[in-house]
Amino acid sequence: MSLPYRAAAVALAFATLPASQSAQAQTAAPCPAGLDEVARCYRGADANGANYWIAIPKQWNKTLVVHAHGGPRMSHATNDDNAEDLERFAVTVRQGFAWAGSAYRRPGYGVLMAAEDSDNLRKLFIQRFGQPARTILHGQSWGGNVAAKAIELYQRAPDGKRNYDGVVLTNGMLAGGTLNYLHRADLRAVYQYYCKNHPRPDEPQYPLWMGLPADSTMKTRDLEARVDECLGLKRPAAQRSPEQQRRLANILGVIPVPERTLQSHLNWATFTFRDLVQRVGGNPFDNRHVVYRGSSDDAALNRDVQRFDADPAAVARLADESDLSGRIDVPVLTMHAIDDPTALVEYEAEYRARVAGAGRQDKLQQTFTREHEHSKLADAEYAGLFDSLVRWIDTGNKPAVGDVAQACAKEEAHFGGGCHFDASYQPRPLFTRVAPRAPAKQ
Repeated sequence: MSLPYRAAAVALAFATLPASQSAQAQTAAPCPAGLDEVARCYRGADANGANYWIAIPKQWNKTLVVHAHGGPRMSHATNDDNAEDLERFAVTVRQGFAWAGSAYRRPGYGVLMAAEDSDNLRKLFIQRFGQPARTILHGQSWGGNVAAKAIELYQRAPDGKRNYDGVVLTNGMLAGGTLNYLHRADLRAVYQYYCKNHPRPDEPQYPLWMGLPADSTMKTRDLEARVDECLGLKRPAAQRSPEQQRRLANILGVIPVPERTLQSHLNWATFTFRDLVQRVGGNPFDNRHVVYRGSSDDAALNRDVQRFDADPAAVARLADESDLSGRIDVPVLTMHAIDDPTALVEYEAEYRARVAGAGRQDKLQQTFTREHEHSKLADAEYAGLFDSLVRWIDTGNKPAVGDVAQACAKEEAHFGGGCHFDASYQPRPLFTRVAPRAPAKQ
């Protein structure tokens, strides 16, 4: 966020009002990302205290995009946090779409909470600005899980009318909570086997599936220091000790994430796990019968790595919270970077299987790009996605991947970034990349 914008945002900052006064908790605000020339922006809080941003183009195409942000963020959710998503996806507003994004009512894990807050913002938008001609739900990263859950819960009003006309899911965590985090649980166990400093031997011990004890005062900078101590991630490879190089090679050989996001995955397997486990009331992760492969000594690793068993009740609660049925009644268009370093592209295979299992495969089109990023892909690609979805909504004709690529090419001159779609790519099943869990014994 630019410094001039931050200064203006601070000048207009206001406290979240009580629920009884929430109708007044909205104000005009300077638009981020230089959008003032094309849009009017508003910030506020809903009745549950969820902060939000709204941007309405001056040349509005009468379509609303309700955006579900990624994370989950572990710090307090503020209006300015969500302004970063409006900046990131400013291309949507420049296309002519109104944009509304909730920062959610509290930080931390909670797919159902985030889905409800997103749908509440749709209702609030209609109350303030009227009924759009079309309403599209967009989820990015963890927000993909949120949006995919929200469309199953809120796609129709009680009278049967559609609340949403379509969905865009980009680099989404679409395998559901019971599968999205398995490789991160494996990472906690494998990292501790090699590094033995999270926790250290002279510190109170705890089962690694907890992430951290509830009363731990560890900060992200503290964890980063421990990881650097063990693996030398903050220094060039040539400056790492032979022991650091060996440990890092072993961990990356076993866990299917790249070096550049290893720290982030370990952060999620620490701080997000602590929050998630507390919210589902137990351990939803299991590695009892996992066979780890790819290290210099798999036999020793599998013999001595910490093992843990999932609590069936916690697994069931996490499934209710975040797993997906695939029962979609509106067009859903996805885009995923094949080399996404954060949300595994194989999550798309799990989502496709859920949708097909529900008999709704005609409502799903998946696209894949030859890119290496997670949080943001090319602007022209997002523009092409939304153009293609609107055409699908209006005509009823499901686009081919080539059609989406062509729509991107038309938008590339306006928004840049190139078009990197691979029409031939299909993701493999998740458990070809993540260590399989043994089937439950009868």
